[in-house]
Amino acid sequence: MEAQMIGSKIAEARKKMSLSQAQLAQRLFISPQAVGKWERGESLPDILTFNRLAKILGVDLNYFSENFPSTAGETASAANPAEPSSELASGKDKNKPGWDLSNGNWLEADFSGLKNLHEKFSSSNMQRCKFIGSDLSGLLLKSNNVDGCDFSSSDFSDSHIQSSNLAHNLFTDCSLNNTLFSKSNIYGCTFNGADLTGVVIKSGGFSGVAVKSGSSEKNTLSDTVLHHTSFIDSHIADLVFTGKLESCSFENCAFTRVTFRDAILLNTFFKNNRNLKRIRFIDCQADRITYEFLKQGKAVLDGITMINM
Repeated sequence: MEAQMIGSKIAEARKKMSLSQAQLAQRLFISPQAVGKWERGESLPDILTFNRLAKILGVDLNYFSENFPSTAGETASAANPAEPSSELASGKDKNKPGWDLSNGNWLEADFSGLKNLHEKFSSSNMQRCKFIGSDLSGLLLKSNNVDGCDFSSSDFSDSHIQSSNLAHNLFTDCSLNNTLFSKSNIYGCTFNGADLTGVVIKSGGFSGVAVKSGSSEKNTLSDTVLHHTSFIDSHIADLVFTGKLESCSFENCAFTRVTFRDAILLNTFFKNNRNLKRIRFIDCQADRITYEFLKQGKAVLDGITMINM
């Protein structure tokens, strides 16, 4: 009974926001079938998904309670101004600019301070553009070529960057919390001072790419927050990890010219990776569980001191 009640409320709020099941699923990075099961009362979202769902639908978590009146969509602006109300979604707000950068060829454009792009940023070629200090949270970036752009101090939280080529971009001091990079190639980018908490890099490359001179174009991570950061089914190359890595994971990855220098590895998970022997550890520390994962993977542990915790 509770699942059916919650499902009905999800469906009601979704329709008031003029979203299809597929559009809602895309923003949540799940399948449309999962949304359908919720609305039919066959399953329920987990608590993290409930939080994201409430933001997208413009309600608070009390809305899903049995005793809370059905007022979906009425609190959208107050609950989360970044999310469009049903009026905005239907295009009735004439005063709000209709940003849509999809399918464009953008060269040396300055979009600094831009907000509320969401899914309207796909299938474009962007070179040497500026997005400094922009609110790009909840962004869907799909099938893009992004080269030489400056995203310094921007917010990419809860975004999905899919099937894109990211080269020579500045992500300095960016918030990338809970962003998913899937099937994307990332090289020559600067993540200095960025917060990669909850970031997932899946089925892609995080590496330097050889150029005509024979050198490589390396990603750089300096003073970068790596907490609950995951690398899955990816090729990691020409990269130096420093500082603290806490509750991170490397699964089904291949490593080429990767170094951990002056790094502290805590509760970090290595499983089914290739070429762990090629990783260099220089003046590193690791807790017991991380040390045992590396040992099981036949990594060279000479440069690691075990921390007793």
